[in-house]
Amino acid sequence: MSGLTVVVAAFILALIASAFLFGAGILAIPIFIVGVAVMGAMDFNKRRKQATMLQAQRERARTKKVNFTERDEQTLVSD
Repeated sequence: MSGLTVVVAAFILALIASAFLFGAGILAIPIFIVGVAVMGAMDFNKRRKQATMLQAQRERARTKKVNFTERDEQTLVSD
């Protein structure tokens, strides 16, 4: 067997052995759940801010009613 094969085989055996450790399963699941919750909260917060910014931009872009004077109406009407 070559040196590289021994190293790869040792690495694979180490992964299998670490899967059977007592604390790995007990600690990994809560850490994973907390990590997913934090990532979800961050994504939710980012999307909420984007929606708020979009709504504010829509409000700023709304057209306002223009009040024309009688003189303006006369110049706007073409014959």
